[in-house]
Amino acid sequence: MFKHALQLLLTAWLTTGMLWAASDPFIGKWKLDPSQSKETHQMKIEASGPNRYVFDFGSDGTEAIVVDGTEQPGHPGTTLSVTPVEPNTWKLVRKKDGYTVMTAIFKLSEDAKTLTDNFTASRPDGWTFSIDYVFTRTAGNSGFAGTWESSNEKMNSVYELEIQAYQGDGLALLLPQEEHSVRKMRFDGKDYPVEGPEVAPGSTSSGHRVNDHALEITDKISGKTTDTERITLSPDLNTLTMTVQQAGHRMPDTLVFHRE
Repeated sequence: MFKHALQLLLTAWLTTGMLWAASDPFIGKWKLDPSQSKETHQMKIEASGPNRYVFDFGSDGTEAIVVDGTEQPGHPGTTLSVTPVEPNTWKLVRKKDGYTVMTAIFKLSEDAKTLTDNFTASRPDGWTFSIDYVFTRTAGNSGFAGTWESSNEKMNSVYELEIQAYQGDGLALLLPQEEHSVRKMRFDGKDYPVEGPEVAPGSTSSGHRVNDHALEITDKISGKTTDTERITLSPDLNTLTMTVQQAGHRMPDTLVFHRE
């Protein structure tokens, strides 16, 4: 009798999980609508000596680099080189295991108030993603050193989000553009490790369901909160809005996706 009851309970749990997964409105593939989205990117470049600068791109901490074109230790597992191509132009190259995962061309305007960044990310499997940023100076007076903020960019590649079922009532969020990362979690408030070849060590995500059409997620690195997100669905379930408040940023980012 006890064994039969246990089997019934197990069957009910599995059935509930499968029904939840099948009916979860977040599951699907989503494509970013740049015209309705707004992101604010911030970076800091601090002069620390002759041709020496400390770069803070706002995610994995700072990197101290000599601007001489040589490969130098960067974020864990990577190298970063910065080459002065022209007086107002730098080329940045990041490598992992000898493969180029990022290139960026920084160009400073003549009045030193604007900096453009032609950014390209890539992977050994042939995947690439490119975007052109326009940064405005918010601190500093001349040269590349200063604080820069961008809310104006031109996306040259498709930006997609895929959401899959995970362990019954959980979800897996796949963002190939964000370091090919996968966030898998159940919405129980616990920290779950973020997966991906370029993900910073110690990256975790946790979340809870506000209601059937809203999620709240917290991302951390080594226990320190890097951003909080609220993900909501439109009444017709065809538009997904992701509002991201990054730690240390004045304004949140708003990403609007449409169901594919």
